Amino acid sequence: MREFEFIDWIRSQSRFDPAVVRVGPGDDAAVVAWAGRRVLVTVDQALDGVHFELARHGPQQAGRKAMARSLSDVAAMAGRPWAAVASVALPQGAGADLAQNLYMGLRKLADEFACPLVGGDVGAWTGPLAISVTVLAVPDGVEPVLRGGAKPGDAICVSGALGGAWRGLRHLSFMPRVHEARILAGRYGLHAMIDLSDGLASDLRHVCRASGVGARISAAAVPISPDVDCQNPPERLRRALCDGEDYELLFALPMEQARDLVRRQPLGVQVSLIGQCTDQQDVVLAHDDGRVEPLPAGGYEHTTQAR
Repeated sequence: MREFEFIDWIRSQSRFDPAVVRVGPGDDAAVVAWAGRRVLVTVDQALDGVHFELARHGPQQAGRKAMARSLSDVAAMAGRPWAAVASVALPQGAGADLAQNLYMGLRKLADEFACPLVGGDVGAWTGPLAISVTVLAVPDGVEPVLRGGAKPGDAICVSGALGGAWRGLRHLSFMPRVHEARILAGRYGLHAMIDLSDGLASDLRHVCRASGVGARISAAAVPISPDVDCQNPPERLRRALCDGEDYELLFALPMEQARDLVRRQPLGVQVSLIGQCTDQQDVVLAHDDGRVEPLPAGGYEHTTQAR
């Protein structure tokens, strides 16, 4: 079973009281009503051999990335982190030094976002290190931004530069765009947003599908990271579109506002206008020479196979 097929199946099985569950499965975070306020809830995991390599990167970096991934989901909804809990499955034989450094990696980044790590669970098993982090967040005066609100004619923008995140170890050191997302949501009329964890080619399609729109991306406008270590222009572009693990923001907003945003650059990180939502159902890549082709299929998706 493929990851997104399973998510679709879960959504088909879900039945909620809309007075309690405002946003259910399928977005970057759920939104639930509790004690007269809305709370964002997100959970993400980081696995040795998939999201990091413990022997190479060490436990502090592993813990930091696990926390950063969940905080990045909060950023995708423009929430303010409130508290976190973590569940850790340690490899058998792991010593106190590994466990303590893992905790420090989790805790240090959480503290930077005023998101106290308030509890969790620890176990040991014969498999590799696995870390799961749940973050609770609040809107705090900024309306949660969902994946499903993009409209035909909206501009499509991204923060930062894309591709090569594993080569430059940016996949470990990235800073979740929590503050940037809240500035965007507070000053501009964002219609949709997502964080780029699986790759622009994959994550843009999630926004288009949720919103019922298509997209036209300008190949020349896609910002390519210096970490992309090849000179062939088509391959450099493919890497920026498909590598994943960038954890930048992709968002849709009215074109006039996007142009103002790109002109002002108020975030402290570069924002690029890379395309436009359309009333078609396809997602295409437009080249300067006039060629238009389907956006490459790519990005990361977890799969399971029967044994």
